[in-house]
Amino acid sequence: MQNGDEIIDKFKSLKLSGANVTVPHKENAYKLCDDTSELAKEIGAVNTLVLEKNRVIGYNTDALGFYRSIQSFGDIKTALILGAGGTAKAISYILNKNSIKTTILNRSEKRLGAFDKNNFETFTWDNFIPRDFDIIINTTPAGLKDRNLPLDEQILLKLMERAKYAFDVVYGKFTPFLELANKYELPYKDGKDMLLHQASIAFNLFYKNKFDLDKIERFMKNSINLS
Repeated sequence: MQNGDEIIDKFKSLKLSGANVTVPHKENAYKLCDDTSELAKEIGAVNTLVLEKNRVIGYNTDALGFYRSIQSFGDIKTALILGAGGTAKAISYILNKNSIKTTILNRSEKRLGAFDKNNFETFTWDNFIPRDFDIIINTTPAGLKDRNLPLDEQILLKLMERAKYAFDVVYGKFTPFLELANKYELPYKDGKDMLLHQASIAFNLFYKNKFDLDKIERFMKNSINLS
């Protein structure tokens, strides 16, 4: 879908009972839902739509999905998020909720206002000076359909030299971002685990949380590994 303003109308016209929303429509979907969960309100973006009593309710399962996916890493106290879209909002929220000091770096000032209002440290490419971060997280689509990096290469090299972990929300591709992480021997992950965890939470929402989450994940993991 090219026009995010049509997402709820499309959901209703197809007579869906549930759906996932992906980039770049998560913030548009949030604005267009009949109502949203408390967590989605905190974040300001939704990635899951559920029909409840003929109303489209928006949820955010990205936040918890991401946090579950980084539990295999070691202790993380500081994080740098590249990008300022809906996924960045979800990840910054859950990191902050778990006392991880989080900084947002975006190409321009566009979209940074929402993070400033929530007292996050924010920078643009023009005013950012590289320093130590435990984890570097790419939330941009860079590398998904191209060979682009999410940040100026020289700045990213300096960050990778000093980081402990790297995470790219893009999944199913060994992106240039992850290639750099591998070059510097950083433990890294793509978005596959995040996809699994957020999808299992979303699936349970479709069925009013009547299933065991761990069991859902086991079945979904088997399906992902077969693809």
